Amino acid sequence: ARPSIHPSPGDHPSSFPPPPGTSSLPPTLPVPFPWVWEGRWRVIPYDVLPDWLKDNDFLLHGHRPPMPSFRACFRSIFRLHTETGNIWTHLIGFLFFLVLGIGYMFSPNMNYVAPIQERVVFGTFFLGATLCLCFSWLFHTVYCHSERVSRTFSKLDYSGITLLIVGSFVPWLYYSFYCSPQPQLIYLVIVCVLGITAITVSQSDHFATPQYRAVRAGVFLGLGLSGLVPTLHFLLAEGPGRAASAGQMGWLFLMALLYILGAALYAARVPERFFPGKCDIWFNSHQIFHVLVVAAAGVHLHGVSQLQAFRSSLGGACTESTVL
Repeated sequence: ARPSIHPSPGDHPSSFPPPPGTSSLPPTLPVPFPWVWEGRWRVIPYDVLPDWLKDNDFLLHGHRPPMPSFRACFRSIFRLHTETGNIWTHLIGFLFFLVLGIGYMFSPNMNYVAPIQERVVFGTFFLGATLCLCFSWLFHTVYCHSERVSRTFSKLDYSGITLLIVGSFVPWLYYSFYCSPQPQLIYLVIVCVLGITAITVSQSDHFATPQYRAVRAGVFLGLGLSGLVPTLHFLLAEGPGRAASAGQMGWLFLMALLYILGAALYAARVPERFFPGKCDIWFNSHQIFHVLVVAAAGVHLHGVSQLQAFRSSLGGACTESTVL
C-alpha cells in the first residue's frame, strides 16, 4: 500500500517520509522541516507548526510548513491548504475592483458633474479597495516564508484594511454633504486622522499576534463605526424617508451589517470553534470574513454610484431642498 503523505496529529516531523522523487535535500533547509523542498512539500497539522505560524488552533490540519523561497510560496497558490480560500477570495476580488476601477475612472459614459473631483473621489475608493485586497492575498500567500516576512506583510495587510475603510468614507461623505462643504471637510479630516491612527497602531508587532485578534477586530470596527456621527447628522437633517431615497442609506446599512458580521465571525472564530478540524480548508471564519469584505465593498460601490447619479440628475445644483 502506498504510504500516506499527510502526517497525523502528534507525528514528529523527523518521522515523515521524504517527498516522492527526492533522495537528498539542500543543506540550507531548516532541520525541523526536512520534507520541504521548493514545490515538493506536504501539508502539516497545527501542532507541529512553529509558533510564528500558529494563529487559529481550531484549524487542525492542512497547514503549509515554512517555505524555503518566495517562489515556493507563490506556487502554493495552486495547492489545497488552509490559506487557499483566503488567497483566492481576495485575489479574485482584487482583479474585479481593479478592472471596475479602470472603467469608472476612464469610461466616457460616466455623467460626472465635476469630472476631476469626482474621479478623485471614486479613485480614492478604488485605490483603497484594490490595495486592501492586494495586500491581503499577498500576505496570505507569503506569510509562511519566514517570521520576518510574515510580520512585514501582516502590517501591510492591516494597513490595507484601514485604507479600504477610509477610502469607502470619501465618496459617501463627498456626495452626502455635497452642498455643505464645511461639515464635509470636517468629517473627511476626522476620518483621515482616525485612519492614520489605526495604521500607526497596526504597525506594532504585538498587533498581529493571535492574542490580539479581538483588539484587531475592535480597531477596524471602531474606525468603521465612526461613520455613525455623519450618518446621524445626515438622517437628522434630511429625515429618514429622504435619507433612504436620496442618500441611499439602505445600502450603507447593508454594507455596515456585512462588515460587522464578518468582523464578529473573525474575532469569535465561528464556525470552526464549534467544528474543530471540519473547516480547515473551506468555510472557516477568515474565508467568510474575506467574502463579506468583498461583498460589502461591492454594496458600498453600488450605493455611492446611486448617490452620484442623484447629484448628476440635479446638475450639481444646490437648492433649499438639497442643502446636504
